[in-house]
Amino acid sequence: MKSFLRVFAALVPLLLAACATTPLVRNKGDAAAMAQQEAREQQLANADHWVLQGKLGIYSAQDGGSGTFTWTQDGDRYEFVFRLPISGKSYRLTGGPDGAELDGAEGGPQRGPDAESLMRRALRWEVPLDELRAWVLGLRAQGAQADLSFGDNRLPSVLLQDGWTVSYPAWDTTRQPPLPAKVFADKPPYKVKLAIESWSLQ
Repeated sequence: MKSFLRVFAALVPLLLAACATTPLVRNKGDAAAMAQQEAREQQLANADHWVLQGKLGIYSAQDGGSGTFTWTQDGDRYEFVFRLPISGKSYRLTGGPDGAELDGAEGGPQRGPDAESLMRRALRWEVPLDELRAWVLGLRAQGAQADLSFGDNRLPSVLLQDGWTVSYPAWDTTRQPPLPAKVFADKPPYKVKLAIESWSLQ
């Protein structure tokens, strides 16, 4: 684990350079912005099949770093593969309603009741994967109160939910409905940053 963390921490500048952005605009949504968001949420309500690729950064008070990822969502089943570009080491997280399994960690494959608790125990990562499944689409996750702010494009700029501040510095507006190009989730001392390079949404 210690050798992994040293390599992982050395990669921080890679994602920081990729994620440089202009300051976010935060407007409380007017009726038009909220209506547009509700329409997006209706259009994407059943979006549960996709392949998503890009760069991922995960940070805590002690550790942090970045690499590339591929996230395949197939209904309630998922596969999340994370790769370290220098060492070539990779982690593969798979699972669904019946639990999660992590390959690549020290000690061999590990299982847990869900992805969040498994990553917390095996890697000391705090990643709200269940909520991130909605946030990565620019949607509010179900089950917790959410507060939205919007940019000048009337798309979400900042989402506050379940103690996390989710920022959307960039959107892919060539798609209809638009999809986030960058998603930053922050719950001190934890940060999760996704720079999305390709979407394949079915």
